[in-house]
Amino acid sequence: INIERCLQLDGRLDGHFVQGHVDTTGTCIGKTDKNGSWEFEISFPRSFAPLIIEKGSICVDGISLTAFAVGEDRFTVAIIPYTFEHTSIQSINIGSTVNLEFDLLGKYIQRQTTLGR
Repeated sequence: INIERCLQLDGRLDGHFVQGHVDTTGTCIGKTDKNGSWEFEISFPRSFAPLIIEKGSICVDGISLTAFAVGEDRFTVAIIPYTFEHTSIQSINIGSTVNLEFDLLGKYIQRQTTLGR
């Protein structure tokens, strides 16, 4: 479990909004050791593709990360040694199911464009 304190209203906003709501699950399809750093490739249902962009925010098992190599049904995240050592991401292996939360702003934008407003 990854637990962080809640944002206080008078606090500095850094990163992206993480609500803790699971949008869907994905599967780890790649895990590569990059000399102490790691890259994880995650597949997800294509219906969620509009919610993720290159260098955009994504939560994997509650960990706020930046996506790259974004495709229609997959993305990759790079993990620095500190994050690998201090979060549950170290327990993810190829074939593991992970919880995914897409960026809140992307969800609002998608809803507004879908409704035609």
